[in-house]
Amino acid sequence: MEIDNLQLTKLNYKELETLMLWAKEEGWDPGLNDAALFWETDPNGFYGYFNNQEFIAGGAIISYNGEFGFMGLFIVHREYRHLGIGRKLWYQRRDKLLSRINKDASIGMDGVVAMQSFYHKGGFNIAFRDERHERFGEKFTLNTYVSKISEYDMSDILKYDAVCFGFHRPQFLIPWIKQAYGFSFKYVENGLLKGYAIMRKTGKGYKICPLFADNPFVAEELYKACLNEAPYELVYIDIPMINQLAIDLVKKYETRFVFECARMYLNSTPSIPYERIFGITTFEIG
Repeated sequence: MEIDNLQLTKLNYKELETLMLWAKEEGWDPGLNDAALFWETDPNGFYGYFNNQEFIAGGAIISYNGEFGFMGLFIVHREYRHLGIGRKLWYQRRDKLLSRINKDASIGMDGVVAMQSFYHKGGFNIAFRDERHERFGEKFTLNTYVSKISEYDMSDILKYDAVCFGFHRPQFLIPWIKQAYGFSFKYVENGLLKGYAIMRKTGKGYKICPLFADNPFVAEELYKACLNEAPYELVYIDIPMINQLAIDLVKKYETRFVFECARMYLNSTPSIPYERIFGITTFEIG
């Protein structure tokens, strides 16, 4: 199969929905609301290739206010693989994202093991490994300091998230918290926010996305709150292996390892408190 004159093209919302369908077919298990919420985060952040008006490959190149970029959702439709399309598209997406963010701003991505050497050749370096873990939800007695996030909490949540994520992302986080079929929890003690967690519905179960906490006790209480909302359903969490406390948490709850990848960065690695990150937000857009 020969394909000529492929041009990097901005995707519309319908094409993003197609990309999410491909992600589901690949077994990535996206959230039920991911297309709408990703689009709301950055409607100019999705690009791909077309062959004779047929959408054949695409991915996300999200800009967080020009301060930080993230590449993900990189998929070439199955019948167009092994033609060199993916390599060309990946480099063009990287360069396009560099043009969308501030000079010397970092770009992050989560790379599967088989592709890490390719991404390294493109300028990305591994900061830490990620592992996805799963277990079934179950009922727990919840800590009295744990409650659901409300409108009145948004300012504190946004400030806390900016410290843990490294950058402000209200355009993402506010609708992410409010999404249908999702749950969000905060841990507040003596008026101080000490952590929060969000869990969203996927095709196979639920994903915790993220879980940020001051210490392992708070993280465990938030984790139990998430498990409590999904008894007998699979609950996934993606932990950064740079945080031994996160590893200890999933060991304690006897989770099952699913797969691994690695958080990689182009330019500098953002300075973030890894000891507070017990579950990252997404592999798709950061």
